[in-house]
Amino acid sequence: MIADSRPRRIARAVLALAYLIAGVAHLRSPGGFIAITPDWVPYPATVICLTGIAEIAGSIGLMLPPFRHAAGIGLALYALCVWPANIHHALSDIPLNGVHLSWWYHGPRLALQPVIIWWALWVSGVTDWPFARRR
Repeated sequence: MIADSRPRRIARAVLALAYLIAGVAHLRSPGGFIAITPDWVPYPATVICLTGIAEIAGSIGLMLPPFRHAAGIGLALYALCVWPANIHHALSDIPLNGVHLSWWYHGPRLALQPVIIWWALWVSGVTDWPFARRR
């Protein structure tokens, strides 16, 4: 059993809040998310709506112990699955609200995606790496 330390609880609350905000944004203002969705994704408006719901459900699940483990895995997989949209956004230089974002935005965003994946797994207790004590 992985200990639920204070840093893990704080990081979990921060990640849950971030996913809750993102999920609401997907539902309230889907246009920017639809714009960066790759062409090969069918029914982009529906997919964006469903991803918003998934983010909200995952954020709630992180805060409920019986669902925490599954929510962490789900959010990690979610972050992996939306990575192609982030790559598409960067490589196609898609403007959001008329603004072209530079690589100062895209570079860190793409590089931090594995950290977000790990973060979901760590705060949900799926992994303790790299903080596990050696035996």
